[in-house]
Amino acid sequence: MIEDADYTGYRATNQANWDERVPAHVASPGYAVQDFLADPGFLSEVVRFDLPLLGDVRGLAGVHLQCHIGTDTVSLARLGAAMTGLDFSVPAVAAARELASATGASATFTRAEVYDAPDALGHGRFDLVYTGVGALCWLPDIRRWADVVAALLRPGGRLFLREGHPVLWALDDLRTGDDLLVVRYPYFETAEPLTFTQPGTYVPTDAVFTNNVSHSWNHGLGEIVTALLDAGLAITGLTEHDSVPWDALPGKMKQVGGGEWRLADNPARVPHTYTLRALKVGD
Repeated sequence: MIEDADYTGYRATNQANWDERVPAHVASPGYAVQDFLADPGFLSEVVRFDLPLLGDVRGLAGVHLQCHIGTDTVSLARLGAAMTGLDFSVPAVAAARELASATGASATFTRAEVYDAPDALGHGRFDLVYTGVGALCWLPDIRRWADVVAALLRPGGRLFLREGHPVLWALDDLRTGDDLLVVRYPYFETAEPLTFTQPGTYVPTDAVFTNNVSHSWNHGLGEIVTALLDAGLAITGLTEHDSVPWDALPGKMKQVGGGEWRLADNPARVPHTYTLRALKVGD
């Protein structure tokens, strides 16, 4: 298990990376902020993908962990949930609040580290914990995250998680021009993070960044499921998908609509993302 002092340093590096990218993400068509402002019925492509498994959220008190600039949070509010978004980035929370205010969405936002969410927001307050794609990889300890989810939910409340598949996270982007995939990175959670230096970001932008180092961790599917079970949740659904909402392996993927990407060659060989649903067991 990673020491808290070490995680504090890794988290500071990641926060600088995310903070700097907020203005570019707000301006990028990838987050479609202008569409939210122009159309009161507009939903993010991520939430539109989630709808068949998400079900009816009207009247639910929901929390979106690691909400970034709040586009998915506002989308859930537009579906009828009273949403709270939480993120560790000050600029991201400011952008999310501005979006909610401009659109009249039933969404509030709190700046806090995800592991501190129960203390920041209150224990047992929520009917729904929602976590979107590309969130868990920034956390070093999946069991601690599962305890946070359990602490936030009231008995009978539910978790909805769609995330990049740990098999996909373990693959290397070699850009060799062939169709081979190489398993290079850990599938299981490790004490030390993977450290990358990447100058760009995952949505279209002409912005140039200076904070380009990031630290991340993979978590095996069994580790995630077991952590949730041990935290007192019952798994109610686990669906693996053959698409992912970003160009995860550049040069090897093609767009398939709805903001989703899929391997161009034999996509059935690799799970791209998964949706996990769970229920907090209680009296």
